[in-house]
Amino acid sequence: MVRGKKKEEVLTPEEKLRQALVPESEWPYKVPRNWQWTRIECINRYDSGSIDPSKEPALMYELYSVPSSSDDYPEVLAGQDIGSTKQEVEKGDVLLCKINPRINRVWKVSQHTENKLLASSEWIIIRNENILADYLMYCFRSPYFRDYMLSNVSGVGGSLMRAQPKFVKSYPLPIPPLPEQRRIVDRIESLFAKLDEAKEKAQLVVDGFEDRKAAILHKAFTGKLTEGWRKENKIPFSDWCTDVLEKRFEIVGGIQKKPGRTPNNNPVPYITVANVYRNHLDLTDLRFFELFEGELERYQLQYADILIVEGNGSGNEIGRCAMWKDELPVCVHQNHIIRIRRKDKSVLPEYVLYFLNSSKGKCIMKDRAKTTSGLYNLSTGKIKTIPVPFAPIEEQRVIVQILDKALYKEQQAKDSAEQVIAQIDTMKKSILAHAFRGELGTNDPSDESAEELLKRIM
Repeated sequence: MVRGKKKEEVLTPEEKLRQALVPESEWPYKVPRNWQWTRIECINRYDSGSIDPSKEPALMYELYSVPSSSDDYPEVLAGQDIGSTKQEVEKGDVLLCKINPRINRVWKVSQHTENKLLASSEWIIIRNENILADYLMYCFRSPYFRDYMLSNVSGVGGSLMRAQPKFVKSYPLPIPPLPEQRRIVDRIESLFAKLDEAKEKAQLVVDGFEDRKAAILHKAFTGKLTEGWRKENKIPFSDWCTDVLEKRFEIVGGIQKKPGRTPNNNPVPYITVANVYRNHLDLTDLRFFELFEGELERYQLQYADILIVEGNGSGNEIGRCAMWKDELPVCVHQNHIIRIRRKDKSVLPEYVLYFLNSSKGKCIMKDRAKTTSGLYNLSTGKIKTIPVPFAPIEEQRVIVQILDKALYKEQQAKDSAEQVIAQIDTMKKSILAHAFRGELGTNDPSDESAEELLKRIM
């Protein structure tokens, strides 16, 4: 170690520069002629300064901790008993997360406060006052660098996988002239601002989906959705009535799963809680159990049966329901699913399904499902007494038709908005990929070569 230091002291600036430059044969990819490739260790001036907050309890600290969520911002814990030794940072430092799957978390310390700024041990700190911190931050967020980091992780696996600082310091880094660094940052931020504006508008569509859906359903079951239709057909709203479900539906529980029902001579698929979602079924994971004589006739599902989840740990998920549409030739349901089947054609099952999945229907089932233990559980008895506002059968058909079209359009709008958000994230990655190859159209060949910049840094 001592010999290494002595050798470094006698190196001339030209020798230091030659050591700092990555040979062209080792470049990860081509860059403009006035750019240079170097390694992180050659430009990093962070001296691994650390501090133990417990030894200076009178001081106030702000701690940058790696976020567990998907956004880029670190958690800042201010004025707390921070505990063990941390890394001291300052304005302009770039923080690079070394733990997978959050390796793409990169942050620049931009604020300056009277409190001491600390970073947790999950960060690798990069500091150089001669290179734009914003340039380094965006470079470390680029697909090239993220892929490079992920290709060099080590550890036990999963969340324990990490990039080791001793390897990170040798990573190649593209360095353009300083004016080009500024132009790249300006172009990235200009393009990102436009994309963020579009993403914000798309996110509003996604975030407002449930509220818009709830408002449409509310109008449906208060008569407002078909107000014009009633006037046109001279049908009074007084023809509506409220009945409990048992007056118009047969309501039964399912088959209890027992050891004696292991599939054998007569295996039959059955619906479980895992198959039933709001307004749709997921049959990718089907289970089977043995049926005995007479049970198929009693429990066989029929077209337009409504299946209701009777128990769940979440109040928001209790009572979720969907309609059986003969997806399978033969199928029954487990006892954790309650089946309701209309008694006659004076009611549309689709109409009732929409009501049960509306805000009003969900609130009714949630209230009825509350237990003293904090769990949620429905029973056939509780389902039987649910009050439903019934329109006349013709108006039910009109309501279902309007809801089908309106909610389909809302779903399309939501899907399109989510697609836009995904495309924007892809476009940002593409912009960053092009930026650090010198492909944003900002490079000026007349700029002083980055080699001169590195010479000054050395």
